[in-house]
Amino acid sequence: MNKIFKPGQLAQTSGQYELIGPRNGRTGSERTVTKGKPLPPPPKAGMKYILVDATKH
Repeated sequence: MNKIFKPGQLAQTSGQYELIGPRNGRTGSERTVTKGKPLPPPPKAGMKYILVDATKH
């Protein structure tokens, strides 16, 4: 299983992070985050992120 990241946590890897619902359901909605930048606030409380596509740069 992929590691779950909380909003505001610094991204360990650049790439596409998918929003995960409060009960761990996948939403299909993704955000692009650069390594070292905080993950953005989600649209609803209790949502988290998983890395789905790491970027090489």
